[in-house]
Amino acid sequence: MKKQQPDLMDKVISLAKRRGFIFPGSEIYGGLANSWDYGPLGVELKNNIKKLWWKMFVQQRFDMAGLDAAIIMNPKVWEASGHLKNFSDPLVECKKCHERFRADSLPTDQEDSFWKCQKGGKHEFTEARQFNMMLKTYLGPVESEGSVVYLRPETAQAMFVDFKQIIDNYQVKIPFGVAQIGKAFRNEITPGNFIFRTREFEQMEIEYFVHPKDAEKYFEHWLGEQKRWVTAIGLDESKVKYVEISDEDRAFYSKRSVDTEFVYPFGQKELYGIAYRTDYDLSRHEQASGKNLKYKDPVSGEEYTPHVIEPTWGVDRTILAVLLSSYTETEARSGKDDAVHETEVTLKLPKELAPIKVAILPLSKKDELTIVSMDIAKKLAKHWMVEHHTSGSIGKRYRRQDEIGTPYCLTVDFETANDKSVTVRDRDTMQQERIKIDELVKYFVKKLII
Repeated sequence: MKKQQPDLMDKVISLAKRRGFIFPGSEIYGGLANSWDYGPLGVELKNNIKKLWWKMFVQQRFDMAGLDAAIIMNPKVWEASGHLKNFSDPLVECKKCHERFRADSLPTDQEDSFWKCQKGGKHEFTEARQFNMMLKTYLGPVESEGSVVYLRPETAQAMFVDFKQIIDNYQVKIPFGVAQIGKAFRNEITPGNFIFRTREFEQMEIEYFVHPKDAEKYFEHWLGEQKRWVTAIGLDESKVKYVEISDEDRAFYSKRSVDTEFVYPFGQKELYGIAYRTDYDLSRHEQASGKNLKYKDPVSGEEYTPHVIEPTWGVDRTILAVLLSSYTETEARSGKDDAVHETEVTLKLPKELAPIKVAILPLSKKDELTIVSMDIAKKLAKHWMVEHHTSGSIGKRYRRQDEIGTPYCLTVDFETANDKSVTVRDRDTMQQERIKIDELVKYFVKKLII
């Protein structure tokens, strides 16, 4: 019987650390505020999410070009885009404890115990002031105003700056998109909620260039594509909400925005977004650089500045939503009175996302089994990520694989030498099949994606 988890966030964080998905960064030195490292399983999950995204929105489309741009760009880019002037949040500081907060995130009820001052009593806040979130650094041996550069706060701008080179050299025609996966950095005032809000994060983003008259049509298209993605990664769709952003709350460059929000244990917050950026970015960069960034239709000869639809996905928030959606607890019952024996945890990850696709588990450590099981592991590892485990009881090894979301466990037993077969167990159905060793690759090709 599946049960609800009122403390789901704590359980997911604990599982993530215990099983090697996500660790606190720099932990042996006391950590660094809201810094996280992706462990052996976490990096596989992260890579699988990015691979699936690239496959769906780049590989399987013929109107998309990929890009992997530099993190550090000419600072004139950020001046032209408006980031140096407008990329800021309202900051307030408690006059007593000197803790800082985003003014727009303060609760209306400041009696809440979370918002009590660390030095006792209520917080006493300063007036709000704008805080620019760009992370500044220097290039070259001398730290001077002339050597100031910034770590990019978004991946979008390179796609606009490289627009002319792409259309000149890659033979694309409007409508088309530029896709990029990469790191971005924001000096957030109050990061938190595990990997939900961090200062270093990864984005999967598309700038889709269209004729101005077709903008609304393609906005709806990409909103539909985001919905298709939500289904593909197995999110709990009862917790996914699509929120039309009002005029007063939209970014200044956006004519229309829709946020895909998720009901996290800490509240309903943004997961993805889609914005109609009009021709703001290309026009700004054309004006600032003096370069012609217009598009000339090769058939009609019409020359115009394309408008842009921008769907964006956060990699880290995707991982959090996937873990929350796939975490399942089941009460195992046994005995005459059908009492609860223990609680079993399973990550019901989609097979495409599971870090380990197949676990090979010999029934014992005896050479007659481990030699065969290792041969099987080497054969399957040519196609999928697999694990080979011999330590612990077979029951505990099954439990570990369920906890990390492995869809298939393969057991080599004492009958294997006779019938040249192994037992394959399905994580979700718990059904077991006896499969010939020579047919394993063919069997898993039907079950998994190479």
